[in-house]
Amino acid sequence: MTEDEPVKIPIDGTLDLHAFAPRDVPSVIEEYLYACLLNGICEVRIIHGKGKGVLRRIVHSKLESHPDVLDFGIDTGPSGWGATTARLRQDRAPDIESLDRWK
Repeated sequence: MTEDEPVKIPIDGTLDLHAFAPRDVPSVIEEYLYACLLNGICEVRIIHGKGKGVLRRIVHSKLESHPDVLDFGIDTGPSGWGATTARLRQDRAPDIESLDRWK
């Protein structure tokens, strides 16, 4: 696979960011949340790891500004602060302008 080829990941409500460069994380999150909404998934778990908190800060910043995110917080499960969970809006369709990228 070349650097320009899209990475295919399962749309199952869990996104592991370990395979992505920090510069790519905001767009990966945007597209993943959109795909989840299209598939009726309204609870998402984003694994960013513990480390120094760089990815966690990027994830939280993106979630704070995303119009389809109701709320989010550190995962209370066994991963502790290495993952964040988010609830997505169910009451409206995802941004229609983004639809072209999924055709």
